[in-house]
Amino acid sequence: MKKSAAEGNQFQMSETVSPDGRSVLRPDEVMFSSSVRAQQECHGSREAYARRAARGGFEQALSPEAVAFIVQRDSAYLATASVDGQPYVQHRGGPCGFLKVLDERTVAFPEYSGNRQYISSGNLAENERSFLFLMDYENARRLKLWGRARVVDEPAIVGRLSEPSHSGRVVRALVFSVLAWDWNCSKHIPKLVPAR
Repeated sequence: MKKSAAEGNQFQMSETVSPDGRSVLRPDEVMFSSSVRAQQECHGSREAYARRAARGGFEQALSPEAVAFIVQRDSAYLATASVDGQPYVQHRGGPCGFLKVLDERTVAFPEYSGNRQYISSGNLAENERSFLFLMDYENARRLKLWGRARVVDEPAIVGRLSEPSHSGRVVRALVFSVLAWDWNCSKHIPKLVPAR
């Protein structure tokens, strides 16, 4: 399979190809690179994660519980990286429900006009590998999503994401294809309660 420049050696992951020719990554391969697996081995957690992966414990398709969690958020953190690996994390926010689950493997949200630095969209133009980190500080829960994202300006998608009650102007949409997801442990989350 031909690789783009953004999928050069430093970003390679094990891949299989489905009958329709699409690239399919096993969730545990997305989450745990060989270096991560070596660290797990060194610190004694590798065997437990290998057993969980063998049982199908890591998934691509979002569960009903994960979907409910996602659509209740009014905030998210999006991580991207340039083609040479320079990381960047940006907060995204909007009214509760601004994150839309389009199907069991796709999350999308509006891109509101901001400071016009375009770091996330620039990174995604050359390296679509990305990560969403969703927090519920009040209930000490967090959800991690690994995937590939793209910025789109298709009117049908942008229109689907517009919130009439929100004053921000939607300029584009970010569409995130989920490759793997997992609940993070609830330790060390500060108890932050939203102002009512």
